Amino acid sequence: MSPPPPPLGRRRKGGRPDHPFDPALDDSELIGVRGRFEQGRWAGVRTLLAATGTDWDRRGHRVVALAAAPSAHGWAEDWLLAEPDSTDAATLLACAEVARALHPKASAGAPGRAREACLAAARLDPADPTPWLALLMLDGARGSQGECGAREEAARHFEEIRARHPEHHQAHHLMTAQLAESHPESGQDPLHEVYDFAAWASEQAPADSPLAVLPVVAHAERYRVLVAAGSESADPVASGHWSGRRARQVMKAAFDWWLEWEREDHPRHRADLNFLAHAKVCEGRQAEAAALFHRIGPHLTAAPWSYSGRDPYPEFLAARRFALGAP
Repeated sequence: MSPPPPPLGRRRKGGRPDHPFDPALDDSELIGVRGRFEQGRWAGVRTLLAATGTDWDRRGHRVVALAAAPSAHGWAEDWLLAEPDSTDAATLLACAEVARALHPKASAGAPGRAREACLAAARLDPADPTPWLALLMLDGARGSQGECGAREEAARHFEEIRARHPEHHQAHHLMTAQLAESHPESGQDPLHEVYDFAAWASEQAPADSPLAVLPVVAHAERYRVLVAAGSESADPVASGHWSGRRARQVMKAAFDWWLEWEREDHPRHRADLNFLAHAKVCEGRQAEAAALFHRIGPHLTAAPWSYSGRDPYPEFLAARRFALGAP
């Protein structure tokens, strides 16, 4: 008989609370050029983004990860000064402006500057969904702070992205997170709009699309919102959120998709695996979780391990120990 899942969500001693979650995930090419970019050498970034071309999921992943570097804003400004017509430089600067605006100590004018930079980048390259992705990230922060009109703006920016790339992976994740924020007072409502959205997106996508995992993401995002509202237990295993019939169906469908279609070629593949592993641990499916942890390797993400409101790194370690049967 399998041991019960660990009591995720409780405080733990030890671990590494300052674990650096790397937004680059397993993109070795990106990691290589990012190191040089942080030293002010942006020629490698120029070559990398040119080679990425219109692989919009990969472009968005790479630009957002580069923009997260502390020195990205300054070096992107220098690049754009040197090459004023560079759409890559303009888009990277826009994403860096958004990263600045999302910082807890951002100035009052930072969101406005970020918005203008995104719109300027979008005008330079109308086909690229990445500036609109950056705006969607900005909308998420505004929405979580209760700003009026943020949700309507998010819906508009999401449609701009879908018009350019209907299966945009990160955009669907962001929109799912935003939709999950509504009506926290309704609790574990199986008819909540976030579930409808995730089901619709996964059904619209091709059979091999990683958007098949989106219903699992929706379930985790709703849990995050309910914990923050105080209406759900901070221990996802004990909460019952993952044990209902509908939850089990969603998790089984996503795991079966992974077994048949695993998209190792997708730049955000490891992000999906983290959501799936978290779900399987919460469900108590030790063997299935173990297979996912083997595939994740060192590429853990803060989401959804942080959704209990606790330090995600010890949560991840406890879940992995449970899945792999380690003492």
